[in-house]
Amino acid sequence: MPYESLLTDADFFLDTLDPSLFPGVPKGVKVHNGFGEAHKDTAQSVLSAVQTTLSQHQTSKVTLVGHSLGGALSLLDSIYLPLHLSTTPGDTKITYKTVVYGVSRVGNPAFANYVDQHVDLTRVNNDNDLIPIVPGRFLGFAHPNGEVHIQDDEKTWVGCPGG
Repeated sequence: MPYESLLTDADFFLDTLDPSLFPGVPKGVKVHNGFGEAHKDTAQSVLSAVQTTLSQHQTSKVTLVGHSLGGALSLLDSIYLPLHLSTTPGDTKITYKTVVYGVSRVGNPAFANYVDQHVDLTRVNNDNDLIPIVPGRFLGFAHPNGEVHIQDDEKTWVGCPGG
């Protein structure tokens, strides 16, 4: 359905993370329920694909990348995967890097703080894009740190605090 991502974006109440997918994450960490449900639908497939890729390519580095809704899911996966994958088959510690583009706010301030403490994140936004400022902070949503803005000249990038 071509409008499925719009419906997911519009379903934006804060909800707790599924403890079976996010064991040990504090209960105060809440996320956009549409994003949480979409993540739940893909989590096992993503985990399986990453496990297969790590094994087949004998690597210990995972880079998560996404745009808009895909960025929100990548951000959730950047918390989810380390909880289920600690080492590669050769007992090498896995390292993660997450880069998201034009992502809206995914969770509450506790979520943003958790991401700041556990995720190597870069959030890239065009200074004129409205998507990264929704859902509003007045609804209890917050961004983690790691934001850079692409300026109007499309050549200049500036770092910004979370928000």
